[in-house]
Amino acid sequence: MRRLTGMGTIAAALALLLTGCTGALAAPEATTGTPNEPVIVFAAASLQSAFDELADAFAADHPEFPVDAIRYDGSPALATQIIDGADVDVIAFANESSLVPVTDAGRSDEGEIFATNTLQIAVQPGNPKAIADLDDLDDPSLAVVLCAPEVPCGAAAHTLLDAADVSVTPASEETNVTSVVTRVANGEADAGLVYATDIAAAGGDLEGIVPTGADAVVNRYPIAIAEDAPSPAAAQAFVDFVLSDAGQEILAEHGFGAP
Repeated sequence: MRRLTGMGTIAAALALLLTGCTGALAAPEATTGTPNEPVIVFAAASLQSAFDELADAFAADHPEFPVDAIRYDGSPALATQIIDGADVDVIAFANESSLVPVTDAGRSDEGEIFATNTLQIAVQPGNPKAIADLDDLDDPSLAVVLCAPEVPCGAAAHTLLDAADVSVTPASEETNVTSVVTRVANGEADAGLVYATDIAAAGGDLEGIVPTGADAVVNRYPIAIAEDAPSPAAAQAFVDFVLSDAGQEILAEHGFGAP
């Protein structure tokens, strides 16, 4: 009986040991971390083609940080959404003044300049209206579209036109530069003032004319991390990539100037 009791004790001990081993093996599976939250980027409409490529390159370089679908719009519209409490990690606008309301609301600091851009006159391929410079845009028979004055491309357009002493009554004032591009490309307007990068991105759908004084009106693009970014590590990695040699090369390929 004593021998049986001893064997029972040994068996029980072995069972406990095996149970302990099983628990130890299962522990890593139970504590596997959850996937990283995607980085949320709000970017000016003029950045779309460049930032789409930047996001792909960043994802390939940093597979640990997924990128959410980038939200593109006019910088003031994006600023309003951010001030109203939208979740955002990275903010990239088309001029510094558009970021001021966001910084004043405590949603970000003033960030860092990562690119520059200038304006061109967008016309349809072949330039059917024979537009040569800004002073041709005051012809009342022409349908000219501009960005609204509060939008960075609109502020730059008015600065450029004022410097040339040219008065234009626009057929429409759009809330972002993409809308100006679309209206000219679709033949709904004869001309519009857009960024040099928009002409490059349009391929053969638009022709660009460099106006007199364009090099004196330069938009400086700031990039900033939101103060309450849901994914701060991913946000910092994305900003670092945009500012890196690889990121700057992509921006240059899309027609952006250096900071």
